[in-house]
Amino acid sequence: MLDQTQRIINAIASEISARPAQVASAIDLLDGGATVPFIARYRKEVTGGLDDTQLRTLSDRLGYLREMEARRKVILESMRAQDKLTETLARDIAHAETKAALEDIYLPYKPKRRTKAMIARERGLEPLLRAILDNRNAAPEALAEAYLSEDVPDAKAALEGARDILTEELSENAALLGKLRAYLRENARISARVLPGREAAGAKFSDYFDHQEAWAKIPSHRALAILRAAKEEIVTIDIGPDPEEGLPRVHAMIAATIGITGDAPGDAWLRKAADWTWRVKLSLAMYADLMAELRQRAHEDAIAVFARNLKDLLLAAPAGARPTIGLDPGIRTGVKLAVVDATGKLLATDTLYPFQPRKDLRGAQARLLELIAAHKVELIAIGNGTASRETQAMVAEALKLLPSGTARPTSVIVSEAGASVYSASELAAREFPDLDVSLRGAVSIARRLQDPLAELVKITPQSIGVGQYQHDVDQRRLGLALDAVVEDAVNAVGVDLNIASAPLLARVAGLGPSLAQAIVAHRDAQGAFPSRKALLKVSGLGSKAFQQCAGFLRLRESAEPLDATAVHPEAYDVARRIVAACGRDIRAIMGAPEALKGLRAQDFVTEEFGLPTVRDIFAELEKPGRDPRPSFVTASFADGVEEIGDLRAGMLLEGTVTNVAAFGAFVDIGVHQDGLVHVSQLADRFVKDPHEVVKAGDVVKVRVTELDVARKRIGFSMRKDGAAPAPRDGQKGRAAKGAKPQPARKPRGDQGALGAALQQALRKG
Repeated sequence: MLDQTQRIINAIASEISARPAQVASAIDLLDGGATVPFIARYRKEVTGGLDDTQLRTLSDRLGYLREMEARRKVILESMRAQDKLTETLARDIAHAETKAALEDIYLPYKPKRRTKAMIARERGLEPLLRAILDNRNAAPEALAEAYLSEDVPDAKAALEGARDILTEELSENAALLGKLRAYLRENARISARVLPGREAAGAKFSDYFDHQEAWAKIPSHRALAILRAAKEEIVTIDIGPDPEEGLPRVHAMIAATIGITGDAPGDAWLRKAADWTWRVKLSLAMYADLMAELRQRAHEDAIAVFARNLKDLLLAAPAGARPTIGLDPGIRTGVKLAVVDATGKLLATDTLYPFQPRKDLRGAQARLLELIAAHKVELIAIGNGTASRETQAMVAEALKLLPSGTARPTSVIVSEAGASVYSASELAAREFPDLDVSLRGAVSIARRLQDPLAELVKITPQSIGVGQYQHDVDQRRLGLALDAVVEDAVNAVGVDLNIASAPLLARVAGLGPSLAQAIVAHRDAQGAFPSRKALLKVSGLGSKAFQQCAGFLRLRESAEPLDATAVHPEAYDVARRIVAACGRDIRAIMGAPEALKGLRAQDFVTEEFGLPTVRDIFAELEKPGRDPRPSFVTASFADGVEEIGDLRAGMLLEGTVTNVAAFGAFVDIGVHQDGLVHVSQLADRFVKDPHEVVKAGDVVKVRVTELDVARKRIGFSMRKDGAAPAPRDGQKGRAAKGAKPQPARKPRGDQGALGAALQQALRKG
């Protein structure tokens, strides 16, 4: 029998398509305190090249399987203490592959409160059940007469006791539970029915007032919508076999477990008892199991969608280190303005009033031009909330007033999702203690154009608004998944040690909030770090933390040129050998790929550093400190298209993908409402997953296909053939669920710019 460690290793290796030796090595590194980004980047030889996705899955499953092994040990000890552990049971427990299977085996032996079956046994009725099972031709009522007593006054009471014992035995039969669960996983139906009198209150859930579909195939967004409707007491949910075909199959499985084959008196009684067992015990247990699995499946799918969208948003193209004005649009309260320099340092703030009721258009434009000239502004970031297009038009008119020959700043519409959350946060209060909350949002908008990653790490991921029902899913798992995404994104890009904020440094492998604060405090007190090695002077930062974080930190002005690259300090000697072989100065080689052409990576392999690491060093020397993010591009919104009323069916427009869900993608074309490109309209081919075609931040061309001005809904197509939307979910002759375009003005605040709109579309999903 395999020991528990090897069992875990083999299970994970199978799941992530790796060799057991790779998994074992990765587990050793994780147990030793190494982080996933460090292992993925700097320990490729040890793990055989496992990537960060495989390592994240490995880490997650390792926790689950270790919990399961601990539970397996507890169960074995409990059964030994009860003197109930047989060789067969021990083997079954050892081979159980899931927590559910393990608990099924343990159920009959699990200490429990006094049950009806226990009471029946105490009254001597178990032999009656055995007599009925062994003598099917005898009438159970006649057999029961022999078991009457003071506590069992008549045959009816005796047979009820026997039935209670049978019900418990069937409901604790691991083999039967496994068969029922397996059958229902493939064949169960999930149904939703509106509660009487709740139609008006739950109008947004009207698609689920009388809804039924296969449990195994229901999409996660629809499952989450039904679960929310049930939570709000709008509908009831049922999960079970189809009454016409499935229920007889279920009854037959239970009957087969106790050998019911005919219509003898005993068989007839047992059949009724088996049906009773399904109604009062097994159906409820199966419902609970399938509901838990459905919820977990829906949560995992939703979290995966959120994580992919968040990754795309974090790794969006940065505009770069350029002086920038951030504008947080507003009508009555004015347009909040903040100027930041190329490093994101705040230089000036103001509030402009170009609109009614305090309309001062000339004054607003004059002030804008004054700040552009004073600070040599190159970029203008405009938040995409209320009045964004009006503000963009005001800026465009102001820029026309610049003297000819003057460099004209580029204006860009920027998602302001989560900016208000940052503005009111403790972090923003510490960073700008004397700045009004409303102006802090303008600073965030400006900075997120310069470097989306550096700014968005300051905001709780759940507030960025790029997920499905993020507030309904398991918050612990969501938090862990999103933290992992942020950590991987930050470490993939790298961090400038001498300008990074504490929140950004906290996401670097091996650091964390306390060490990040210590680094910033040391930098403030001692000045810029002259080298990576100087990090070791930071209080509390030891050799282990240095090993984990050093390769992800960049120092552009260090005396050691390699400090500006992703080459880890532990491999500097290898890099220097490569440089020496070129016969040129290291600074002349870095960024000059032709200098390395005559060299072979395998010639520099050592016992400590294998071919993968040497190849990575070659790549870094060719393009030192390369940023994996794409080049900066922006969508050009159509002139004259500022409100939904300006749209016409057939219009071809350019926009930015703001969110990707399981059923399609949302695109911002600059009219305050994001339109929906259903998955069937993303390409001239079948698309299973929208992420195959688009990701958040992409600039795309869309055609208006559906328009409902009154309800503020827009439908788009990215297909070139101009075909009408295909029927969804196999439905014909009726509007498919999810077909309605994106409604409603984008809210601001902790739901993010798409929060409410996305949730409404998802409810229809």
